[in-house]
Amino acid sequence: MQNAPDPRRWAALALLCLTGFMIILDASIVLVAVPSMERDLTFSTGGVQWVPSGYALMFGGLLLLGGRVSDLLGRRRVLIAGLAVFAGSSLLCGFAWSGDALVLARGLQGIAAAVLAPSALSIVMTTFPDGPERNKALGIWGATSGVGGTAGSLIGGPVTDGLGWQWIFFINVPVCLLVIALAPVLLQDSRGPGKRGFDFTGALTVTAGLIVLVYAVIQAPESSAGRTTLLALVSAALFALFVLVEQRSSAPLLPLRLFRSRALVGGNLITIAFGLGAFGLNFVYTQYAQLALGLSAIRYGLMSSVLAAAAVCGSMVGQNLVTRIGTRPVAVGSLLLTGVGATGMSRLTIDSGYFELAFWGLAIFGAGLGAGTVAGAIAALGDVAGDDSGVASGLQNACFQIGGAVGIAVLSAVATAHTSGSSPAALTAGYQVAFAACWAFVAVGLVGAALLVTRKRALVAV
Repeated sequence: MQNAPDPRRWAALALLCLTGFMIILDASIVLVAVPSMERDLTFSTGGVQWVPSGYALMFGGLLLLGGRVSDLLGRRRVLIAGLAVFAGSSLLCGFAWSGDALVLARGLQGIAAAVLAPSALSIVMTTFPDGPERNKALGIWGATSGVGGTAGSLIGGPVTDGLGWQWIFFINVPVCLLVIALAPVLLQDSRGPGKRGFDFTGALTVTAGLIVLVYAVIQAPESSAGRTTLLALVSAALFALFVLVEQRSSAPLLPLRLFRSRALVGGNLITIAFGLGAFGLNFVYTQYAQLALGLSAIRYGLMSSVLAAAAVCGSMVGQNLVTRIGTRPVAVGSLLLTGVGATGMSRLTIDSGYFELAFWGLAIFGAGLGAGTVAGAIAALGDVAGDDSGVASGLQNACFQIGGAVGIAVLSAVATAHTSGSSPAALTAGYQVAFAACWAFVAVGLVGAALLVTRKRALVAV
């Protein structure tokens, strides 16, 4: 006989979604504030790019370990500890006295996020029973994450211009304290069975591989082909070593048996694709608006708000459509929508009126992003057993963050490679090519969608 559902489950979901929104928002909100940070602090050449990238890499690279930690030590306990570290590192970011100090504090913030995200998502999965309620809860979680990934510019612009860039970090503190106070009241604690042990070697190799990969992409426009190739080979070797470590580990960070699930693999490829596009396109549009057009942070935030609004609408529609027609058609349609939106953005010039192209391109892209993140999350996590919920949720979150870090690096490299000068027109020419390159991300997502089983086939199999 099954236990009755927890009557506090929807309040718990709201609290967890607030946590998820905060940690995803912090990955994108700094983009609009980077010029202000660079003016106020001293960075080495190219060092300012590690303010967004350092957080994303530590977040994505250690999420798998964070999922394992939450499974073994207790998900609510780890969530509360992660919130305390996140609040402290946010204060360090706001009070940073140099560029290096800010980058280090952002790395610590990313480590805290790496245990927060899988803890919160695994509590969602253990709070809601398998079936329609869990799908609905995962849909709301995915929608919150998608909005958090796109709302950074809207929130960051007014905060940066009105209060100063430091306050994009200070606002995290009261949120963390609120969740810490309510967590013991609303959230159930749980653990995953399994051997006690932490695969630190696996965590080290996969994180190092990601850092080398992103560094290779960022440096590609200014490096020789030989150096770029060497860095790519080093990254590939680290990933191969990670697989070898996982095969031989008695308590692997990422059990390779999970990849027998086509739904998990396909859903995570879709999630990677939307991470690539969400962060990459947002970063390029920030550069276009502030560097090519010379707009203020507030004005840029207002102009980009349509993307966040469309993502909210798209996520609500996507959640309903997934229930009716399945994840695969929703994912395919959403991916194609983002491609169409990116194509519209690729036609921007320095003389383009906002409502001529940018508004429609951002709206179409945002609608696809909102619906697609919901479909990706449900596909990747819907069939996962409760015992694997921590590591699976860590993997799904890692895919979005890793996609974001790589997306920024790839589109920045594309824009740099196709820019011949520093005039607004020359910069815009590079941004046009970068926007068009988003179709490569769509292709990654379509490969993932092809792996998903359609509803009809699933019914026949039953």
